[in-house]
Amino acid sequence: MNAHAQPTLLVLAAGMGSRYGGLKQVDPVGPAGETLMDYAVFDALQAGFNRVVFVIRRDFEQGFREQIGRKYEGRLAVDYAFQDLDDLPAGFARPAERTKPWGTAHAVRAARKLLQTPFAMINADDFYGRDAFARLGSFLREAPDGGGRMHFAMAGYRLRQTLSAHGTVARGVCRVGPDGLLASIQEMTKLAPVAGGVENREDASAPVRLTGDEPVSMNLWGFTPALMAALEERFPIWLRAHRADPKAEWYIPFVVDDLVHEGHADVRVLPTDSPWFGITYREDRARVAAAIQRLVDDGRYPAQLWS
Repeated sequence: MNAHAQPTLLVLAAGMGSRYGGLKQVDPVGPAGETLMDYAVFDALQAGFNRVVFVIRRDFEQGFREQIGRKYEGRLAVDYAFQDLDDLPAGFARPAERTKPWGTAHAVRAARKLLQTPFAMINADDFYGRDAFARLGSFLREAPDGGGRMHFAMAGYRLRQTLSAHGTVARGVCRVGPDGLLASIQEMTKLAPVAGGVENREDASAPVRLTGDEPVSMNLWGFTPALMAALEERFPIWLRAHRADPKAEWYIPFVVDDLVHEGHADVRVLPTDSPWFGITYREDRARVAAAIQRLVDDGRYPAQLWS
């Protein structure tokens, strides 16, 4: 059991935002120049997390440490893992045409030597809200580890609250059973708002219509260290099937969905009333900054997080 263990926050920050046009993880959006990561770390710290591990790329390590990591030192433990295209299982080599990261599951795997306690995984470019971290923190402090079945959790947001007015987005659309456990998760990669709902436009000739009330994963997951063994076991299988595709990505929802369907894990979906917002396109930044300013004006956050 990991009862009462203080959880770790794992921040996936290795991606350069190709659609956004820059390193959006360090773009200021708060009134005192705070980044979205600042708010995530602040909320996690309030929820009892005592350590943060950033998954980054080696080529921007120095700038990231100076601009982001240094401000948290002395407040909680700070560590770094590095997502490397050549970090592959024995017997595999990166294809010459492969230039993009292998996906979020590969990014989590990059921190495998640093995670011995339960941890919450987040994207670096999303605002998740205090309630979501509080719920994940409570779950992780009591999450059993070891033995047979793995017990995970995820924060569940409503699809309509997570869209962009400036283009399509990718979301893990979830089906939740009456017991509150995740029944399935399907990655939909071209979701757009339409009158009265949402469309997934992966097949432009036959768009899939959704209500917008579906629970979605915004990559705020709660895991135990048992996940790492599952990643090590499954990554070679995925590579054999997909390594010829230079754009294929190994997503965490793929792994979780497989583990659930095979009976190796269950995932508690934790509904949250926290606001969610993120930066997918450069045009989203002004909306996000305005939303954060409203939260500051309402007294939910100080005008300067790290005074």
